Amino acid sequence: MQAFDTVPPFDTVIVVDWSAANVPSPAKATADAIWIGVAQGGATHVSYHRTRAAAEAALVTVLDTEALAGRRVLAGFDFPLGYPTGFAAGLTGKPEARAVWDWLEANLVTGPDNRSNRFQLAAGINARFGGTGPFWGRPAGLNLPNLPARKLVDYAGLGLAERRVVEGIVPRAQPVWKLYTTGSVGSQALTGLPMIARLARRKGCAVWPFDGALGALVLAEVYPSLLARDVALAVAAGEIKDAAQVRLLAKALRVLSAQGGLAVLLDAPAQTEEGWILGAGHAEALEGALR
Repeated sequence: MQAFDTVPPFDTVIVVDWSAANVPSPAKATADAIWIGVAQGGATHVSYHRTRAAAEAALVTVLDTEALAGRRVLAGFDFPLGYPTGFAAGLTGKPEARAVWDWLEANLVTGPDNRSNRFQLAAGINARFGGTGPFWGRPAGLNLPNLPARKLVDYAGLGLAERRVVEGIVPRAQPVWKLYTTGSVGSQALTGLPMIARLARRKGCAVWPFDGALGALVLAEVYPSLLARDVALAVAAGEIKDAAQVRLLAKALRVLSAQGGLAVLLDAPAQTEEGWILGAGHAEALEGALR
């Protein structure tokens, strides 16, 4: 296991609140869209993006700028970077999260207008697993026999778990298989992991916890709701929830990094498939960093 107390601090922390919406978000900043928070030094900046293509382009611009300046970056994304053990091998033949990212990058069809084939793609994946799962959830008018509208999946029969190990520590996190209605993190993963595949190929990039945390750029999975109390206060004061989430979590992680307090958050079990949520089980440390 990597000695995380030797990990150098991050100069810049980025937190991305993703969206799987099939149309561009409104021109006026709103919730349930894509928000990016960037914390550097004592300042935190938040930006709003109407489409995934625009958000990825903006993110790449920031990463290019930081790389040119020689600054070390931690970028957190609010969707799973891995699936329960066994899914990767069943889909790609390789028991590695990275193989899933590459497969999704090659098979997800998405455009600048935000439209994607994520439901059809999930139905095709389900067909590979026998046609009853593991994914579920779709619009009522979408006729996809291999993709049930509700959770009618026998996960034990598929040889898969419904939830990842880390979700036992963060039980509020939604299962990675849910694609529709509130908390459909499964759709966020299907549309976000192709971007992770591209970012992971950048020079000096490490994806935690799979590659450790010593890269010039470290990508990680985050769960902004770990700061639910602070976010609720910000919302009560008039801030859009998504904006508050990326702002506060980016700030908390940047402060912890500057204080040498990220070591305990980075000390996760070794992973090749499922991944881990940065900060799982350490909400108090994140909340303390904001004080």
